[in-house]
Amino acid sequence: MSTVIENLLLRKQKLVEQLQKAQSVEDREKIEHQLDQINTALDFLDRPGPEGAR
Repeated sequence: MSTVIENLLLRKQKLVEQLQKAQSVEDREKIEHQLDQINTALDFLDRPGPEGAR
């Protein structure tokens, strides 16, 4: 699972860099939406599983 998290973090870093360079509001909104999705996925993966699942 760490590979998935690493890939999400790498994608997030690239999007943050793109966000800094984005010129139009539309581009910024698209990038921010993708960042929100990545953050949601990271939050989900960071949650502890149900007890006894380990």
